[in-house]
Amino acid sequence: MRRASIRDVSAEGALLAGAGAAILLQVAEPTVAAGVARHSDFATRPLLRLRTTLSYVYAVVFGRDDQVATVRAMVDRAHASVPGAADPELQLWVAATLYATGADVDERIWGPLDPASAEQVYRDNAVLGTALQMPPELWPPDLAGFRSYWEERRTRLEVTADARKVMQDLLHPTALPWWLRPGMPLVRLLTAGLLPAEIRAAYGLPWSRLRQQRFGRAFRVLAAVYRPLPRRLRQWPMHHFLKVLD
Repeated sequence: MRRASIRDVSAEGALLAGAGAAILLQVAEPTVAAGVARHSDFATRPLLRLRTTLSYVYAVVFGRDDQVATVRAMVDRAHASVPGAADPELQLWVAATLYATGADVDERIWGPLDPASAEQVYRDNAVLGTALQMPPELWPPDLAGFRSYWEERRTRLEVTADARKVMQDLLHPTALPWWLRPGMPLVRLLTAGLLPAEIRAAYGLPWSRLRQQRFGRAFRVLAAVYRPLPRRLRQWPMHHFLKVLD
């Protein structure tokens, strides 16, 4: 086990491996799915949406006050016409998916945190929701409380036609630069593998023992290649997106 802070964990570019799973978990909530499918340019500009999300996460964890204000204004503008976007319970769910998928990927790459670090990193991740005006008291007080919330909330998810549309746009994009297309099979594998089994099945994503083996092998290779990289390379996305906000 290792000691780490939210800044150690959130700075790692490898967390991008969980971005697809986080999005599909978010839109498995019908109100979120309807907002994304009907009020977003996700289908035609998926990279822009990813950039906005990353800018938000990096700003609220690492940014200066002016950078946090910038991304909050960006999010507020994007959500202004979206029904339910200001609902604190939905903000909690979105923040929860970012934390849960990030923690999952982090552990797969680096191994588990020691209990004290795990609790502190979890508590500090409340900022992902409170920066969107989610009341702090909505964030479960500890990891045990979060796990109870997570398990109960998953039972109320529903993969609607809107969610399946977002899934199709995410995993089979038509507006993607040619140089990113060869990586999409890996994106589809990692995204499906990081989803809870019942959510993966609800999306109709294919899975099998062979796919499970490939998923495990992909993370082992990713960890073996990623961990020896210099920190400046591992943290390049964080520095890049913060610089864009200046």
